[in-house]
Amino acid sequence: MRIEDVYIWDINAKWLGITPYQLMENAGAGVARVIEERFGKGLRVAVFSGTGNNGGDGFVTARHLSFENDVTLFLVGDETKIRSEEARHNWETLKGLDFVKIKVLKDSAYIKALDLSGFDVIVDALLGAGTKGEPREPIRSAIEKINEYAGRAKIVSVDLPSGYPSGVRVNADFAVTFQWDKEEYEGFERVVVKIGYPKELYHLVGPGDAKFALRKKGEHKGQNGKLLIIGGSSSYYGAPYLASKGASYLVDLVYLAMPSEPAKRISDPDLILRPVEGRNFSPGHVDELLSIAEKADAVVLGPGIGLAEETKEFVREFVKRCEKPMVIDADALKAVAEDLGVLKGKTFVLTPHTGEFKVLFGVKPEGSLGEKAKLVGEKAGEVGGVILLKGAYDIISDGKTWKYNRTGNRGMTTGGTGDVLAGLVGALLALGNEPLRAASAGAFLNGLAGDMVKGELGENFTALEVAKKVPKAVRWVVEF
Repeated sequence: MRIEDVYIWDINAKWLGITPYQLMENAGAGVARVIEERFGKGLRVAVFSGTGNNGGDGFVTARHLSFENDVTLFLVGDETKIRSEEARHNWETLKGLDFVKIKVLKDSAYIKALDLSGFDVIVDALLGAGTKGEPREPIRSAIEKINEYAGRAKIVSVDLPSGYPSGVRVNADFAVTFQWDKEEYEGFERVVVKIGYPKELYHLVGPGDAKFALRKKGEHKGQNGKLLIIGGSSSYYGAPYLASKGASYLVDLVYLAMPSEPAKRISDPDLILRPVEGRNFSPGHVDELLSIAEKADAVVLGPGIGLAEETKEFVREFVKRCEKPMVIDADALKAVAEDLGVLKGKTFVLTPHTGEFKVLFGVKPEGSLGEKAKLVGEKAGEVGGVILLKGAYDIISDGKTWKYNRTGNRGMTTGGTGDVLAGLVGALLALGNEPLRAASAGAFLNGLAGDMVKGELGENFTALEVAKKVPKAVRWVVEF
């Protein structure tokens, strides 16, 4: 697991009802437990806390250790800067205790004068994993002061040595890190303690995944994604429009390529229409569309595209030659099913429902969530891309890991919600996300928008209402 995953897990845990207070309590209790298991009780302990959440873990550690040890807490910094509610709560609790000594060290002069020779254990809870570059004062002086006692007192860091990975870091005997060993950490001993994350968090898509997927890249037009959507046929014009509408809220530009006849029915100033000659797409259109794709960051292929033989040939030829990340949806899946070899070496997300999955792979996903996930993972591995299997629970896999999404409701069986989903996944690809994250976050946002519509209208609504609710879903995620 990576440090970024820690943030995602924390946000998703909160969504499941596991509060930041619980996680901080469990983290601090875990650190205290490891210290007593290793070094016994009746210790003289100095806890150095910063004003962030790592410091909050230190406050909890100090409280737990105070039961059978002599504890002094040094707050490095200004107490008005204690950021989160949970860290502040634990600070106020600590201030109310008579048997924990507290010293506030606002500047480095106080720190340089400290004598720590009476302490058996020094706990470093100054800085967490999110800090960049070398530590600044007064934290820097606190790190240097702690390091003066390396080898004389036992030094235990919370999560990671403060200042790591810069050259100015605490020289810890070991760090107590939480829930799993982070793959970026190296060069110091780690003891892993569990803090109450449930197993769901390995696989569940939540607001944390969406929050990271929605990060904007730049301030200028076109820097936040350009998406090409290819769809529509003589019979269908609504599907590509719904995909485009959903996507238009996430990226800067949406190009909508459609045969000229259905394109006449679309008039939406938010979209850049690119009509092509004829009633359906055919192999003669491939070059024209590849040149439009050059300008885009990702492509959605398939909504409403139809099953004319010439169209299926067009789809296979386009996929074979397109170098951009693609979402392959709806009838384009049936075209690709006739020759899965066209996917070789491509970056793509397939978005089948159960029936389309069977057309693609000759087998129907059935049984428990785990059984379906195993099958989706196998097939994703075989084709070398990401599969998003749509259903009551969407299942997403890149062949190595699998995720499931449980936003959404029965009202979303209405026609068109899958088109909105394809547009959202395409938009997230255009924003630069890896296919697994784009597919996972797209499924989450689509279901969340549907849940918001249901909250207003009940279970009878249309896909256009889901598309129009995307900005509200995005806002909810960003503010969560």
